[in-house]
Amino acid sequence: MSDRTVYLKLWGVSLLWGGNYVASAYMLREFSPIFLSFARLVVMSLFLISVAIINKSMRRPTMREWGLLLMAGITGTLINQLFYFTGLQESTAGNAALIVALSPIATTLLSRVFLKEVITGQKLAGAIIALVGVVCIVLYGGKELGISHGDVYLLVAMLGMSVSLLFIRKLTAAMSAYEVTIYATVIGTILMSPAVAVEAISGDLHASHRVLTWMLLVCVAVIGQGLAGFWWNSGIAVAGASMSAMFMNIPPFIAIIVSHFALGDPILLAQLGGGVLILAGVAITNMKRRLPREPKTGLGVKGA
Repeated sequence: MSDRTVYLKLWGVSLLWGGNYVASAYMLREFSPIFLSFARLVVMSLFLISVAIINKSMRRPTMREWGLLLMAGITGTLINQLFYFTGLQESTAGNAALIVALSPIATTLLSRVFLKEVITGQKLAGAIIALVGVVCIVLYGGKELGISHGDVYLLVAMLGMSVSLLFIRKLTAAMSAYEVTIYATVIGTILMSPAVAVEAISGDLHASHRVLTWMLLVCVAVIGQGLAGFWWNSGIAVAGASMSAMFMNIPPFIAIIVSHFALGDPILLAQLGGGVLILAGVAITNMKRRLPREPKTGLGVKGA
């Protein structure tokens, strides 16, 4: 797989996840957070299992891989999805965008400690520029950022995603990206069942009665999570955990554009400026240095 194909897929994931942010905020009006997360994961798991049955290329993981898959499912699916939707319901959109945007920095630091990946000045510069762009977006109205329970939940969700990238990188060294996606998602979905049961017993579970909302849920689960998950894990396998995580800075900017056309939210100059900084940060991070050419000696005739 060429570098261009990998980066195009990561850009596609950014676009889908940006649209998912708006769709999730909309569906939370009609679903309780834990049930919404669980329902999306169930639909996604059924989709992934169908893909596995059609391809007939799934292999049984080793004991070590089962352990890594369990940790990836716990951190990247269970913790991330559970705390993200709960936090999104209790926090503000601006705080959520800022906290999620911290994931590339967290992943870069974790990759340096656990995977021994080199942190270059170029990567740090790109991360800082992109993060400044996110700050511009969430602070455009001059509102103060308050710390709430929702912010804490979103922070846990962000850390869960960052940690899961490390396990996925280890797994994709021997397993295909779609195998890792299927196993980790199904494991995380099964582990979330007790949380849904608790929400139901407490009387907090509620679901939409509209067919169109359920259709939106299915589309988001299959396309925005299933397809994007394949692209995301394949990107991690080729580009690396810290490099792939840089693309997580883009969805907040995409969400602003989608919200404008879908929900009628205004687009302000500060938001556009922040978006430019985000795109610039990702571009700087992915920019490859050109090696200097060796000086020519002689006439370049072979065998001379």
